[in-house]
Amino acid sequence: MSQPPSQQPPQGGFGAPQEPPNGAPQPPQGPPPQDQPSPGQPDLAKPPQTPPPAQPPAPPAGPPQTPPPGAPAYGYPQQPPAQPGYGYPQQPGQAPGPYGQQAPGPYGQQPGPYGQQAPGPYGQQALGPYGQQPQTGYGYPQQQYPGAPAPGGPGSGGGFLKGKTGIVVAAALAVVLAAGLGTWFLVSDSGDDDPKKPVATGSNDPKAPSESPTVDEGDGSGDGREVDDDLNAGRKPGEAKVAWLQKNDVDLPRNGSAVQGPWFAGDVVAKAMYRGVSGYSVADGKQKWKLDLPADVCATPNTPTPDGKIVIGIKNGTTDRANCSVLQMVDLNTGKAGWKKEIKKNGTWDFLSDIGLAISGDTVAVGRTGNSNAYRVSDGKELFGTPEGNCKPFAFSGGDKLIAAVSCRTDDVKNPQNQVQELNPATGKPRWTYQPPRGWEVSRVYSTTPLVVRLEHEEKKQYTIVALTESGKLRSQLMPPKGAKLTADCGNSFAIFGQKLEGCSGVAADANTFYIATEDDSSGTSRTNKVVAFNLNTGKPKWEAPAPAERVLKPLGMEGGNVLLYMRPKYDTAGAIVTLPPTGGTVKTLLQHPAGAGRIENGFFSAKVLYQDGRSFIFSQRVSASNDKEELEQTTMLVFEK
Repeated sequence: MSQPPSQQPPQGGFGAPQEPPNGAPQPPQGPPPQDQPSPGQPDLAKPPQTPPPAQPPAPPAGPPQTPPPGAPAYGYPQQPPAQPGYGYPQQPGQAPGPYGQQAPGPYGQQPGPYGQQAPGPYGQQALGPYGQQPQTGYGYPQQQYPGAPAPGGPGSGGGFLKGKTGIVVAAALAVVLAAGLGTWFLVSDSGDDDPKKPVATGSNDPKAPSESPTVDEGDGSGDGREVDDDLNAGRKPGEAKVAWLQKNDVDLPRNGSAVQGPWFAGDVVAKAMYRGVSGYSVADGKQKWKLDLPADVCATPNTPTPDGKIVIGIKNGTTDRANCSVLQMVDLNTGKAGWKKEIKKNGTWDFLSDIGLAISGDTVAVGRTGNSNAYRVSDGKELFGTPEGNCKPFAFSGGDKLIAAVSCRTDDVKNPQNQVQELNPATGKPRWTYQPPRGWEVSRVYSTTPLVVRLEHEEKKQYTIVALTESGKLRSQLMPPKGAKLTADCGNSFAIFGQKLEGCSGVAADANTFYIATEDDSSGTSRTNKVVAFNLNTGKPKWEAPAPAERVLKPLGMEGGNVLLYMRPKYDTAGAIVTLPPTGGTVKTLLQHPAGAGRIENGFFSAKVLYQDGRSFIFSQRVSASNDKEELEQTTMLVFEK
């Protein structure tokens, strides 16, 4: 859909200039002539000039003074990222990553977290316009588990049939090539950081769940922990206490499973994993309900409805040929299953990709390559489907607005045309349309209110961050300080063209400011970083706040007008929830985690951290081990309170 003439912006620059402009004007809304920049617009076909890449620093010797970095690369990689998520290392040379290159090991043999960097604009030695590079996980380095699949890079734009190099689905590729589309397929599952799970040997049936372990409340009597291993023993004044700790209670197939969620509904915190959804008491961690499912969970939204209902995607079978095409509504308050239906296949090419889900109000939107649907969460009624015309939504972000990433069919698959739309969640009709220049694809929605979106240019291996107004016009294009390398944790969307726009952590926003952290600086004796605040009206930095010495900060959101952050643990120091004033300055501790739980806090695979109602929640985003004993001993949730 083209933008109405009344929304046509002035001509101006877009993309990744060598020097930050004084605010970025709106790019042309119609497709500009290929290879010819618009008047007053820089030629995006020419790569920016930057100094030659710096030599990579040597990996640290001995135990790190801080955990490895905690998020996948924020920019679009020229080299495959080292590992997905954080705390989820990979065996070197296990399997090829995207672009047919070998996935590196935990400390990044070339290429990797310490690998060579490709030049970008603003004089930075890194990947993409904002100079980002792939990151490993943070947290105390984890031992590798056998057979871990090699991850790909962070998810990037979708669309009809968008170029993604990876493992080739031979049969589908042959048909696509025969159709003249020339597309490579990246095969994998749809979880944010979940590589394709191998099928359990011997049977595709789910294994019987083991008996749920009792909750460890920190008094030594919960789940068999020794008395002298009391997590609250020796707690110092000012430290929080361990409210509860939960271990894995599901027997999983080989290589484990991703953990989806968490979601809050009243006094329940819920998560989904493998073939079930479970709800636990927020206060003490005791399991309140469990819902068994007939097949693997393959897609979930970031948030439930205001009344605590959610719609998840599950496979339509237990074999390798099963599609992620079944929707199941779940009431998180009670664990009761509601309506269930399989999405009707719309043509031969439907469900080439896994689905992506997003909830806004009482609507759940289902996106996938070239097709989309939306249903009423309360009763399952279909509200709208794939629209007619040349431009079709392929991914959604929910919350207080329903934002769609839209792909318009073009004559050149290497020069795509994307749009951003806000949809009426009841009808699917666009309220406005923003159209970036050709080649720039919608990758992530960092915030819906205010609306902050990441765009990627796959051919140039670049990305940019833009802020849009309430009416969908370009508000600003962010211009990082020279040398700053920004990072956000969006996990890894492993799917055949599947796309999940929402769910990024490590970012925060208020009405006029966007907050994001820089990549870890490991040039000193220990890792550290900064938080950068951007003026959303101009795109220029407002301030930079360094983390405390030898610590790393990760934005979580806003709390009472302040920026809420997680101060990551070191291998010998517990983490903390801290705040920064909206004007910058120094951090103030809101909740200091106890030293007695530091070892467990540091030991999570792909941890996700949330703060709600005075409690901090640390969730594992993956459970995996080489045997059942290790698997059932893994901590999956750790909760602190004052």
